[in-house]
Amino acid sequence: MLNTDQVNKLKKIRKTAFHKQIEHDQQLDKLVDGYHSHAFLANPPLQYVLQYLVDYTLHIAVDYLNKPINKLKILDWGCGKGQITYMLQKHDIEVISCDVKDENDTDSAFGQDTPIIYKTGISIVPLTHPYQLPFDKEEFDIVLSFGVLEHVPNDLESLKEINRVLKPGGLFFCYFLPYPYSWTQKLAHLKGNFYHDRFYDKKKVNQLLQVSQFELLDFWHRALLPKNSINYPFYKQIEYVDQFFCDYTPLRHLATNVEFVAVKQLT
Repeated sequence: MLNTDQVNKLKKIRKTAFHKQIEHDQQLDKLVDGYHSHAFLANPPLQYVLQYLVDYTLHIAVDYLNKPINKLKILDWGCGKGQITYMLQKHDIEVISCDVKDENDTDSAFGQDTPIIYKTGISIVPLTHPYQLPFDKEEFDIVLSFGVLEHVPNDLESLKEINRVLKPGGLFFCYFLPYPYSWTQKLAHLKGNFYHDRFYDKKKVNQLLQVSQFELLDFWHRALLPKNSINYPFYKQIEYVDQFFCDYTPLRHLATNVEFVAVKQLT
């Protein structure tokens, strides 16, 4: 169990990383140019979110695991279009990318156009089981879920499997978990969009982590404002205001996502 100083340190790292002034990645824009399904990745407000989440992941990993960046082994679980693997590889990190082998799933790396993966030569490990992973026990320092956990057939069994492939004390970062009281989710449902049929709050996250032998390190709400398609002027300043309302006001309970980082319990 973390003490108060440790908790405060983790939150400080998060807020610093989330407010970092990161330059827009024009190379990523070029990689996805001409692909309508990937256009959101070139949208500055959304790309900025992805960039600072990757930056946060690396800062926490280096500080908590006490390892240099290039000594980390990371699993990009459900890598999809490959943008997170691409961002991580720019830091000279060993990244293993995997995704479900389903030619009919437009979210899978195997069921859609993948210009990032193709043009950068990213290799994808196919997953053929609903939750079992084809990796050795205690193989990874970090496992990442960027909008994946809420879509798997069995989230608890998937978490147990993630725990298995993590080294003792390894970290699981879970981003873009849909929140049940989100105003954007409610609006999507009114429009007939039920892309998310499973939602998470802190109670549910804690229950899943306890059974799968993880300890929650940090948890937060994020994104009152949609970022995928709207190109806000002064988007970095708007993101800062968005985060302020999620961190310090009751408006957090209307946010789009909840997110967390957890550590594999030492046995």
